[in-house]
Amino acid sequence: MLQAALAGGTAGRRSVFELFPRRLPEGRRYGVVAGVGRALEAIASFRFTQPVLAALEGVVDGPTLAWLADYRFTGDAWGYPEGEVYFPHSPLLTVESSFAEAVLLETVLLSIYNHDSAIASAASRMTLAAGGRPCIEMGSRRTHEAAAVAAARAAYVAGFEATSNLAARAQYGIPSTGTSAHSFTLLHDTEADAFRAQVDSLGAATTLLVDTYDIAEAVRLGVSVAGPELGAVRIDSGDLAVLARDVREQLDALGARDTRIIVTSDLDEYAIAALAVAPVDGYGVGTQLVTGSGAPTCGFVYKLVAREGDSGELVPVAKRSVDKVSMGGRKYALRRRSPDGVAEAEVIGVGAPPDDAPPDGRDDRPLLVPLVRDGEIVGREPLTAARDRHAAAVAELPIAVQSMMRGEPVIPTLFA
Repeated sequence: MLQAALAGGTAGRRSVFELFPRRLPEGRRYGVVAGVGRALEAIASFRFTQPVLAALEGVVDGPTLAWLADYRFTGDAWGYPEGEVYFPHSPLLTVESSFAEAVLLETVLLSIYNHDSAIASAASRMTLAAGGRPCIEMGSRRTHEAAAVAAARAAYVAGFEATSNLAARAQYGIPSTGTSAHSFTLLHDTEADAFRAQVDSLGAATTLLVDTYDIAEAVRLGVSVAGPELGAVRIDSGDLAVLARDVREQLDALGARDTRIIVTSDLDEYAIAALAVAPVDGYGVGTQLVTGSGAPTCGFVYKLVAREGDSGELVPVAKRSVDKVSMGGRKYALRRRSPDGVAEAEVIGVGAPPDDAPPDGRDDRPLLVPLVRDGEIVGREPLTAARDRHAAAVAELPIAVQSMMRGEPVIPTLFA
């Protein structure tokens, strides 16, 4: 496309691309925007180095290679900030520049947004189901090594307390935590030897894995070795609700009333919700989190919605094919809220947002923020800001959002 546009004289036409979802994954009530910070860094560092250009010889012609050698994104971008929730047709990212500059960003932007938002959307449901109990990201062994770091970041944005991935700690400052594996217990001659080695090295506040052999005996040994100050025990198999109750009773009887119970073992939001009445103090979540808990991608698309006309004005353009209709024109987006602050609708329109306020005491919260201006990144922010934003955005949604049952989006999308 770039080569043909350069040759045809249209590559420099001012263009507006929009990244958006046509729908939510089936049954989901809302989605969570994640990966914005990663996408901004990708835009800033998007270059065609000499080795890359050499690999493209024979793929594109000489003039195109020369153009790519000087590539820098010099346009503008704005969109939903990280941690915000989204709904069908939300204009999550708008990119305005020449056609040539913007079209080259399509794959990298979709890759980041689709992956990270899928993880954050699953994580958000899990933290809702956990009801204030901490969730720990533990999925590194179930996905690509680079995706594991991105998944830990997205999960943290959506409310997870910590990760077992130390690369995510090093790169993004995410709190890290973890426990020993069954292999550590099996390494020792006895379970007591394994517990003693761990406690001697890490202190009584450590977390002991208690389901390698017999759980009740392991709990007894753990308290015997660490004392009633034992930090936590982890259960990784069996009927977690029943086992948690039994272990809680045993710990209390042994005087370890403050010892926490952490459960793992292929948890998803439904399993977490089912454990709501069990005496569980935290959840370690792996496979289901890093695979999006049934929705490994958000289905975002990146479409040209406006381009420069003959007289220099922006002309709306849109696909009209069956089942993939899009709305042309550069959009605005507002979250309409009731007088008591509860979200009622996603309001999307073309052009500038209206000046008049909505009726009946309602308010429209603007959703788009500047991210890139004249090629310079202006939307950088700490992960804690995205994390706080996510908590606030979920809190303003209707109470039906807390249901784990499959359903329609919790608020409708209205086109102004």
